[in-house]
Amino acid sequence: MTFAAFQAEGTQRVWEIAAGMAVGILAVVGIVFLLLRRFYQSTQESHQADVLMTPPRTENPSAFMAASMQGVIRQLRDQEKELERLHKIERERAENTERLSEEVTRNMPAGLVVVNATGIISSANPAAELVLGIQTLGFRRYSEVLGEKSELTRLVGECLTKGSIFRREQVQHEAPGGDVRLLGVTISPIRRGAEKINGAICLLTDLTELAALQQQIQLKESLAAVGELSAGIAHEFKNALATISGYAQMICAEAGAGEVADSAERILEQTRSITHVVTEFLRYARPLEITSEPVALEGVVERVVSEVAEAIPQVRIRFEGPMGSVAGDEGLLRQALLNLARNAAEASVTAANGGRVLLRGELVRHEETYTQRITVFDNGAGIAAANLPKLFRPFFTTKAKGTGLGLAVVQKIIVQHGGRVEARNRTEGGAAFIVTLPACRSVPEAVELKKDSI
Repeated sequence: MTFAAFQAEGTQRVWEIAAGMAVGILAVVGIVFLLLRRFYQSTQESHQADVLMTPPRTENPSAFMAASMQGVIRQLRDQEKELERLHKIERERAENTERLSEEVTRNMPAGLVVVNATGIISSANPAAELVLGIQTLGFRRYSEVLGEKSELTRLVGECLTKGSIFRREQVQHEAPGGDVRLLGVTISPIRRGAEKINGAICLLTDLTELAALQQQIQLKESLAAVGELSAGIAHEFKNALATISGYAQMICAEAGAGEVADSAERILEQTRSITHVVTEFLRYARPLEITSEPVALEGVVERVVSEVAEAIPQVRIRFEGPMGSVAGDEGLLRQALLNLARNAAEASVTAANGGRVLLRGELVRHEETYTQRITVFDNGAGIAAANLPKLFRPFFTTKAKGTGLGLAVVQKIIVQHGGRVEARNRTEGGAAFIVTLPACRSVPEAVELKKDSI
């Protein structure tokens, strides 16, 4: 074999080996590629529900676009469901907050009134309606509800216009029924930003009962001080008057008829008048001894009506309504009611259509207790506005021959029995004196207040 032939055979063998190796390499690459493709496809299938995947390669563009859109739609639907869930949670939270706010406002013991910037009451709780004595406060102008000239209207208006804050103010409010109430008021503006005022919040508390209680305490203290100071002085006055009266009687007996006897008679008349005043004052100043026996008021009132009808027959007097029992002294209570009824009859005796007096009894419920109210109505000329605050002061009188101690004694008797007495004018004419006493025991049902009519 020649060298050329040997060389050619070697070259051929090299190419055969190279070709075999190339085929082997291609086979390995193909196997690896196949394994990688299967792994990629399994991974793609496992994450297809959560991740927007790139659709598999395809030769059809329509199928590719449809697969892409389906993935986007699935993702949007998942997001929409999540948003709905979050929105529902937020809505329930807002409703719970609003419901809690309404319950707190409705059950507040203090009255709450919210007035918007236009002067309309946008919100009011039941306590506010009770304190003001007005139903359906909502969506009404505050000045119309509270009164154009009332002090409360002025304070709310100043808060809305100037942004003024009022803390623990005390104002008088006249309810539609004529009741005058003392209210504790706190008013604050509702601001948006630093300057703009969007409304006012008004907190109301009825201080009428508290003020009446403080007044009773002060009156009891004053009565005790006056009694201690004046009882001795009045006693000395009576002794001196008795001496003067004795000498005057001796002069009358010795002088017979004439100028001296007339002068002595005038002295006796004046001493009797002064003695009456001193006796009334002692009755006012002397401490009262009150028993705690139950007193049936119906019998007491019936006797009072009978006595006044007999003494002033030209006036028609009657009583109505429930008269319960109170603890106290029957004689003193009869004296107080008799004084009020007689005053009412004397005030209405000159009425154009004839004098009329009515004593009305009412049982008023306060939570678990009851109070007895007796109101004495008349159709007289009423009480001058300037005289109303002075009626129960000692020695203040509008009668020509009055001592000014009758109503003061009435107030002392009622206060010593744990009650109160007040006076007011009636819208239809005449006056009303209201006596309130604690009832002995609870009754099944309180009688609703009726319209004043006599």
